[in-house]
Amino acid sequence: MKILKISRAFTLMESGPVVLVTTNDGNANNIMTISWTMVLDFSPVFAIATGEWNYSYAALRKTKECVIAIPTVDMLDKVVGIGTCTGANTDKFAKFKLTPVKGKKVNAPLVKECLANIECKVVDIVKKHNIVVLKAVAAYVEPLRKEKRTIHAVGDGTFIVDGRRLNRKEMMAAKIPIGL
Repeated sequence: MKILKISRAFTLMESGPVVLVTTNDGNANNIMTISWTMVLDFSPVFAIATGEWNYSYAALRKTKECVIAIPTVDMLDKVVGIGTCTGANTDKFAKFKLTPVKGKKVNAPLVKECLANIECKVVDIVKKHNIVVLKAVAAYVEPLRKEKRTIHAVGDGTFIVDGRRLNRKEMMAAKIPIGL
């Protein structure tokens, strides 16, 4: 095996899909790209890694709410563009031609063009690790959207695209005999 620099080890364990996180600080909508996401358990609790370096972080702390919007591979250039500019002086919805949709449970907007949107409330901020823990309060999916493949950041400027879905539901639901 070839040695990999320890500082690049994170590229071996790419996270969940790259998402767009929307906020509204009471004055304006904003979007940030987040590539480090996680599901915390089988309940609707998620976490994202972000901190004070992101313009949207102040809105997250102030309002304690956001929307996780899940883009698909056809949106990759917009997703990267959103992540490489700041909302401090850019209306990212206008710049990237995205449509904000009013949420039902939070003031942050859903993104119409995304495959799915999850309205969330902030339940904890773990400052030591720059982790924001979110509880989902509503979720929506667009079943008529043709492109459903999500994108995953490797962390070095490259991405992996979800592929074919493999079904093992019956196998995973099978009961394992006691004593094995």
